[in-house]
Amino acid sequence: MVDGEGLTSLTYVAITYEVEIPNMRSQFKLPTALIAGATMGAIFYLAAIQMTGQATRTARTTDGRPNLNGIWQATTTANWDLLPHAMRPAVGQPGVYPDVPVLAAPVLALGSVGGVPPGPGVVEGNEIPYKPEAAAKKKENAEHWLDRDPEVRCYMPGIPRAMYMPYPFQITQGTNKIEMSFEFTGASRTIHLDPVDPPPADTWMGHSVGHWEGNTLVVDVSHFNDRTWFSRSGDFHSDALHVVERFTPITADALRYEATIEDPNVFTRPWKMSMVLYRQLEANAQLMEYKCVDLVEETFLGHLRKKQLVKHWEGDTIVIDITRKVPPGDKLYER
Repeated sequence: MVDGEGLTSLTYVAITYEVEIPNMRSQFKLPTALIAGATMGAIFYLAAIQMTGQATRTARTTDGRPNLNGIWQATTTANWDLLPHAMRPAVGQPGVYPDVPVLAAPVLALGSVGGVPPGPGVVEGNEIPYKPEAAAKKKENAEHWLDRDPEVRCYMPGIPRAMYMPYPFQITQGTNKIEMSFEFTGASRTIHLDPVDPPPADTWMGHSVGHWEGNTLVVDVSHFNDRTWFSRSGDFHSDALHVVERFTPITADALRYEATIEDPNVFTRPWKMSMVLYRQLEANAQLMEYKCVDLVEETFLGHLRKKQLVKHWEGDTIVIDITRKVPPGDKLYER
């Protein structure tokens, strides 16, 4: 058996074959030490395979803490919607039947990849306790998702959203600091395990101060601005957001991630989400660069060009012509 501490136990199985020798009527039993030895070798070989790539590490750091170093990623649909949800269009409109929406114009050409995959949800009790006025804003945000979601504009995702986006992130663990680097936008955060002063202004990723409770890393995050969302479904917060995270190993390569959300300006009470983060075990696991700003400049600033660059697209069954709409006021230059 292989666990987080390495090879801890082996089960020896005695193997005996009955071999018939040509020209002999009798059979004899051959205790095959050679075969048993090969079996033991195979077990060690499989153990070696499991310890390649990122798994080549100790289960604990030199100071006795769980070793969190590596590339991690969530596999939930929480970035689409924190609550239980069925499949639906990413941007929809009423179809032939009122209760069966179809893909709307912005995603029509995408077909099946223009949909939201179903998910069981990650919120405790399957309810986000919005205040009435905040619930109305959340609904409006969802209806205008493409225009308003900070992710679409390649802004830093904030906490906790960065932890469950469909992109990997890397943990580099020290004695007094833990650094998390995220593939999306190249965002990062530092979890301070020693006393530090808070930032002079509110930030996208917040200010993280952590401590250990046994094997669980507990992180208190504050000093947020109000410009990040929790999901593509319009879930939002104010600058009063306060998050308490808990990272608890459940196997050598899986962490239970819990985030308790508190924002008295938006919610009637604190609420909690939880999910599992998985360590990538591929031999070539690494954090790649996702410079999404290169993708969104034409989308949100293309109206500033004297001569329109993206005007027309034609597929086998769909023709799309782009008409630019110049936003008013300060939004004219907003990415």
